Amino acid sequence: MLPWLYTTAPGRGVLKLLTARPVSKAAGAFCESRLSRPLIRPFVKGNGINLQEYEKQEFSSFNDCFTRKIKSELRPVCMDGSALISPSDGLLSAYKIEKGMVFPAKQSAYSVASLLRDDALARQFEGGTVLVIRLCVQHYHRYCYLDSGTKGENIFIPGVLHTVQPIALEHHAVFCENCREYTVMDTENFGKVIQCEIGAMLVGRIQNHHGPGKMIRGDEKGMFLYGGSTIVLLLQKDAATLPASYFEATARGKETPVKFGQQLGSKKG
Repeated sequence: MLPWLYTTAPGRGVLKLLTARPVSKAAGAFCESRLSRPLIRPFVKGNGINLQEYEKQEFSSFNDCFTRKIKSELRPVCMDGSALISPSDGLLSAYKIEKGMVFPAKQSAYSVASLLRDDALARQFEGGTVLVIRLCVQHYHRYCYLDSGTKGENIFIPGVLHTVQPIALEHHAVFCENCREYTVMDTENFGKVIQCEIGAMLVGRIQNHHGPGKMIRGDEKGMFLYGGSTIVLLLQKDAATLPASYFEATARGKETPVKFGQQLGSKKG
């Protein structure tokens, strides 16, 4: 269905309706109601989810299942301060910021300033790195703080809600069009880092738990409710050393599977 939606005139007409926030809000309200419970069993079976890995196996609604909490021993967090960790499960792509722009292969280029809608803040990440972690529906949809330190307000930017599947990224600068929420974090080991959670088609909402204040590496920062979702991390120049294999895989159009809490790279120097 996605190729039809994104590459044909009739499909684009339907797409305009599906990406509207009221449609997503209606879908989210249904997914939080008891009426959505019949969706749970086929979702779990169809995506090969082992509920024994989670803290509970009975759910009051589809979203209760979708935001299920995994047993902590199955997502150990690397607590070495020099380790840059993944805030979530997902599929990782890595890019350099060049003259304020990100140039994903076969996807729509976008500027950091457009992502944040803040030119001055975007300039602080010139020459840095963008890590994009795309979550599919079967992934664990809670995410954590990647380091200890202090955080600012969660800044919400309204928009539409495209899917984050590759075909949508080829036709739209999705990350700069979709609803999103970002947090500026002053970390103990990696300087200023921005974490941006991006909503997607039929996502009920992005739910961050905390306002400004202290944060602790590995503590849960928030969760996505139903839908595919994406986390974008902005790292300043020379903040961390990352394996060349991430960038090489990304250049080939491949995503690297990662898990909540695992080491991705190391503190520079």
